[in-house]
Amino acid sequence: MVAEVKCNRIGVRLHGGLSPARCLELGAAAEANGFTSVWFAENPFHRGVLPAVSALAATTSQIRIGIGVVNPYNRHPSLIAMEFGALDELSDGRAVLGLGAGIAAQVRRMGFDYRPLAALRDSIDILRGLLRGDNVTYQGRAFSVDGVALGFRPPRPDMPIYAASMGDRSLELCGRLADGLIVSNMCPPAYSERAICIVQSSAAAAQRAPLDIVQYVPCVARADRREACRVAKGVIGEMLSAFWPVNADWPAIRETIVALSGIPKTDVVGALERLRRGEPPVKVLDDRFVAAFAIAGDARDCQAAAERYRRAGVNELVLTFAGGQPLVDMAYLGAALNGANRASAPRP
Repeated sequence: MVAEVKCNRIGVRLHGGLSPARCLELGAAAEANGFTSVWFAENPFHRGVLPAVSALAATTSQIRIGIGVVNPYNRHPSLIAMEFGALDELSDGRAVLGLGAGIAAQVRRMGFDYRPLAALRDSIDILRGLLRGDNVTYQGRAFSVDGVALGFRPPRPDMPIYAASMGDRSLELCGRLADGLIVSNMCPPAYSERAICIVQSSAAAAQRAPLDIVQYVPCVARADRREACRVAKGVIGEMLSAFWPVNADWPAIRETIVALSGIPKTDVVGALERLRRGEPPVKVLDDRFVAAFAIAGDARDCQAAAERYRRAGVNELVLTFAGGQPLVDMAYLGAALNGANRASAPRP
């Protein structure tokens, strides 16, 4: 059974494809427009996000600041503890740590033996001890430390640790160890509901509190709903081409996502073939793809789509504002969300 959704939070996702100056501009706009958080996605060999994150922490006062995700191969768990402890000091307790095992091909290019479940387990165990101020000795399958302690006391020894997980075993591990789950882009609400059930059941079996659920979703919010859907189809087309294998022999997780998208696999395969031949996404993809993989349309459409994720058990939607006018779109949707929140607030 899906855990009860306790709040309706909407955040903004930024990433290493943006310059630090642009991240600062968009992060400041997110706070000004009433969004609850800014999450920075970091991928190997792109821009590191800590410079932009640190600058935003120093120039904002209210918005939560998350990194989702860092991996323990680029940064050893001891370095993650050092950096996030300092970031939490700088942000006055607004930092959120998102941890993932990394992308297999990129990890192997760095010369590491890729062990995703062991890496996640070892990292969380080491991080917990270091952030508490312990002297940590830990022998793991992926990462180990011997008599390591931080030279300062982080302001929050119980800093929440979120994990990005997709496969069933990883979701079960997340429920046992993490404080929150990050659901990736290109995951339709029905998949999210399934993943959340696995995580929350695992947490309950371990006698832990329900996890907080964050989900990334691309978004195009405009008064012109046709234009919004057109832009969304372009983004979805890029992601489909990047994330799905060329042949139809997909990993089990991709099979599950498509099975729960409401789109027959034959239609997805056909769309991928056409996209890879260079046909424009607006001609290849119909509205089923937008409904499954994005939030797009006018403010009312976006609010209705967000409600589908809330019903699935998502506590916080984190939106990537796609297209060429993210500041305008962010202001448009932020005004609608703030108006809805004021209308629903209890009167004194």
